[in-house]
Amino acid sequence: MATGMIRAAGAVVWRGDADDPEVALVHRPAYGDWSLPKGKLKRGEHVIAGALREVREETGLEVVLGRALPPVHYMHGDRLKRVDYWLAHALDDRVAADGDEVDEVVWLPIEEASRRLTYKWDRSLLRAAGAAPFVTTPLILVRHALAGSRQEWKGDDDLRPLDERGRGQAEVLATVLGAYRPAVLVSSHSRRCTQTLAPYAERHRLEVREETALSESGYDPRKVERLMRELLAAPEPAVLCSHGKVLPELLSMAGRALVGVRAADHPLAKGGFIVLHRAAGPGPTRVVSTERYAT
Repeated sequence: MATGMIRAAGAVVWRGDADDPEVALVHRPAYGDWSLPKGKLKRGEHVIAGALREVREETGLEVVLGRALPPVHYMHGDRLKRVDYWLAHALDDRVAADGDEVDEVVWLPIEEASRRLTYKWDRSLLRAAGAAPFVTTPLILVRHALAGSRQEWKGDDDLRPLDERGRGQAEVLATVLGAYRPAVLVSSHSRRCTQTLAPYAERHRLEVREETALSESGYDPRKVERLMRELLAAPEPAVLCSHGKVLPELLSMAGRALVGVRAADHPLAKGGFIVLHRAAGPGPTRVVSTERYAT
């Protein structure tokens, strides 16, 4: 009897010139098929963490995620299966099949890969990958993780720390933010915001730049707009952590600076984040993908 949707994750992994890339395909002897690397999520695993793990297990590759691709849905027995995919740039192209589920990994140009793939939904992912630039630079907007009740906290609200669940969310963020390799970390000076980014910063030996203007207590729209323009013009991936009341303003500022930014349809949950993938090209810099995730 069906007990719910099966969740899985994978990636279109590419190497070489972004205008003429090669993608990695895996051969699974148990099914006799050629497919894109993917696999089922573990219980409680974040979908981004699952994508990174499955790519690493099936191909031996470490990757940096780009924009999300359309999810694939199909029936697996009597249960619906959803597979989430991303573009992913290989940091090293030396592949290593796991020898269990996968016995061969090959790099192929897009057209040849499309001919070799067994399933039509994998071919549709290659078409979706080619519909926008392969190279994008993310700006990640994070809402601080859970920090208990504002009403029950007796001290200065800027000093209110993450609670136990919030600390767990921060650890998840430390893994999933690593999918994008951001080197610039900016946060409201409020403790719950700096603590949200602290595990990622510690893992990668990075400093968190604290900005009072990003906080609820010290919000300064002129300073924040200058900061947003600075981050949106920077060539490297960046993360900005702030509050639920401030983040809609940040998105509005991004919309004034870039083409293609849309405001959130509903509030971002605590510990959640939005990824703005921007791409340079003729004319103004534009956002080619806006993605929302929970933790």
